[in-house]
Formats: sequence, C-alpha cells, structure tokens
Amino acid sequence: MLGNLIASLDDPKVAMALFAAFDEPVLLARLAAAADASGRLPSEIVGAAVRNFVDTASEDHWTQLIGLMNRAKDPGLAAMRAILEKSLPGTKGI
Repeated sequence: MLGNLIASLDDPKVAMALFAAFDEPVLLARLAAAADASGRLPSEIVGAAVRNFVDTASEDHWTQLIGLMNRAKDPGLAAMRAILEKSLPGTKGI
C-alpha cells in the first residue's frame, strides 16, 4: 500500500492530488516556498522529499511512522503528511 503510493509519486498529477488531500494551507505554503527556492515543480519536491525519507529515515522514524499509520483512518495519507511535514523546510516533523 505505502510502496504503491510512493511509486505513484512519479506522476505529477498523483503527487499534487495527494498534497491537495491534506487540505493544510501552511504545508502547501511550505511546499510552494521549497519549490520556488529550488526552481523545481511542487510535484517534484513532493516525490523527492518522500523518496529521500524512505532512503534515509532512521529506525526510530520508521517506528514512529508505523505507529502513526496504525492509528490513522487513512494510513497512506497520514504517512505522506508526516513525511512531508518532516521533510519540507521549516519543520521538525516525526
């Protein structure tokens, strides 16, 4: 489930639809700022941030993420939100 969601982030429409599902203006503003600063599309920032987390997260971060997913109504969405909150500039996250 989470793996399929991560793999689908290569599609810019999927990445932005996922982000829109959060309905969090502050997180959207942080994404826009990161995109502006890097000169990349917001969908590229989303995909890169999630893949970077997957590649570099500590065991503690994964444990926290799994716990968060277990308590969520939509585990995939909860995981993506937590990853992006941690990964985008201006946050401490998970």
